[in-house]
Amino acid sequence: MAGETAIKVKGLYKLYRVGEETVRALNGVDFEIKKGEFCSIVGASGSGKSTLLNMLAGLEKPTKGEIVIAGEHIEKKRENQLVKFRREHIGFIFQSFNLMGTMNAIENVALPLNFQGMNRTIRRKKAEKALKLVGLQKYMKHRPTQMSGGQQQRVGVARALVMQPEIIFADEPTGNLDSKTSREVMELMQKIVRKKNQTLVMVTHDNYLAGFADRIIHIMDGKIVKVEENNNPQGILANSGGTGAEAGEAKDSGIAQGAAGSGNNGAVQEAAGAQDGMQGSGMNKNDQSDSPNAAVVSNISNTEQQTGRPPDTGG
Repeated sequence: MAGETAIKVKGLYKLYRVGEETVRALNGVDFEIKKGEFCSIVGASGSGKSTLLNMLAGLEKPTKGEIVIAGEHIEKKRENQLVKFRREHIGFIFQSFNLMGTMNAIENVALPLNFQGMNRTIRRKKAEKALKLVGLQKYMKHRPTQMSGGQQQRVGVARALVMQPEIIFADEPTGNLDSKTSREVMELMQKIVRKKNQTLVMVTHDNYLAGFADRIIHIMDGKIVKVEENNNPQGILANSGGTGAEAGEAKDSGIAQGAAGSGNNGAVQEAAGAQDGMQGSGMNKNDQSDSPNAAVVSNISNTEQQTGRPPDTGG
């Protein structure tokens, strides 16, 4: 895929000392991801994919190598610079949704904008626009417990989009969803990539889900073993004779209806998933506090504990 480079990784290594042994979590990784590309990084547990995602997100420092995102070498940045960089350039979609239970969909999506000090009216309009994009215009006032798992993840996608990041990282985004809803969420993400020219990097262990991407990077034992240019992705494009944008528009209402009928087990899944948070990507609770969305969740939780109510988020 020709175009501007969004991410460039060169000679990336991550070594850990475990007793007397040296573990090579990443062992000389090189690749590029273009702007507007949907790229999946797929591998089994222990393959290095989680470590790679952490490196790309600036949550861990490499032992050696270069990571250039949006033209900046993030491996050279200090922690406070990385926090600022993530807030300005990167969005996250989490496996366990990470929505605030006391807030409705608009308030959850507007949350990152609130911490930027944005005017209430403006952030509400932006949140509504993002929710419409993911097909949740009828669920804006619903709280997480009133939504299915698929709908909750759509709110998570809208929250990642509302900041208009250059790159979105998705950590096993359908890990808490059933197979039907997983497909709907993947088709939604596929549509958004094409409609918004959004760069999306997804980590997964599932080869079927990886097949929704434009390009598939296979990782094993800390090395990239294969890169596939996926000319016939799963999902919308595979089932449509039109362009990606046309197919996305044609399917949008159907996807939203499918999500609405996918069951009401999202709250149970969220409660179960809250314990492991981002373990699928190696991002533990401390790591979460560094990410833009997770920092927001942490700050809001503290406010609720102290006052018994969430802060004004524009809902």
